[in-house]
Amino acid sequence: MTATPSDILACIGDTRMVPLRRLAPSGGAQVLLKLESENPTGSMKDRMALAMIEAAEADSRLKPGVAVVEYTGGSTGVSLSLVCAVKGYPLHIVTSDAFAREKLDHMRILGARLTVVPSESGRMTEKLTRDMVEAARIIAAETGGYWTDQLRNTDQLAAYRLMADEIWRQTGGRIDGFVQSVGTAASLRGNAAALRRHDPRIAVVAAEPAESPVLSGGRPGAHKIDGIGAGFVVPLWQDGIADRIERVSTEEATAMSLRLAREEGLFAGTSTGANVTAALRLAERLGPGATIVTVMCDTGMKYLKTFGATLSAG
Repeated sequence: MTATPSDILACIGDTRMVPLRRLAPSGGAQVLLKLESENPTGSMKDRMALAMIEAAEADSRLKPGVAVVEYTGGSTGVSLSLVCAVKGYPLHIVTSDAFAREKLDHMRILGARLTVVPSESGRMTEKLTRDMVEAARIIAAETGGYWTDQLRNTDQLAAYRLMADEIWRQTGGRIDGFVQSVGTAASLRGNAAALRRHDPRIAVVAAEPAESPVLSGGRPGAHKIDGIGAGFVVPLWQDGIADRIERVSTEEATAMSLRLAREEGLFAGTSTGANVTAALRLAERLGPGATIVTVMCDTGMKYLKTFGATLSAG
């Protein structure tokens, strides 16, 4: 008999994996998708939100009744809203109209207070990221709140090392490649480090927006892939994390998200579309007999209005 969890936070992690059946290239490697949509808010960010809050509680950086402050494109904010609701912390989120409206509504429903920074035509840019970070810094300084500061917070790495251990167990140690898109770089860095401890031969591939390919030496630009591509080299990024960096355009990521839904029954956001695009490229390179794992970062239910607008325009 499965034990009853003490609260919803105990349901974070231990997500399942499924193979891609129709999208995997003929004669290519097997591609497995880690279903992070199974987490309580439908996102892998539940893992890091819980890790950041519990680490701050453990060393008294965060005390009872103190507000938590963060800037976010949405998923981290929703996950922090869940954790703070359960633990009883007030939460102030800095976000933007560039991100899915569903995420902003979800944060408010869970009790977060939002400051919404205007974007340039609904696009993610370097300036927008920096404006959000500065707004969060000011709010934390003025209120005395605890700023989780996700772009610099290394507490979250432990959550992704645990995720990698799940992947290792689920594949029985038979994994040849890992692919993940880069937002804060914590998920790629934590997973890569733990997987390479098991087997240093595992190929690690990072995905970034083709319109803003700063990790691979390009110029910053505007894109519409939620949750990734800050427009500058993020502090948690380290040279050598990835063996290869794949550039994936917003158009490619969106098209792949729709193909995942229609051909695999897996409804995910555009960061997942970027992941699968990059993973399929790696599958062709590694060939038959190899196994690649990538991540379904979140559920597409967070982007219904976004996808609806795309379909209407098409």
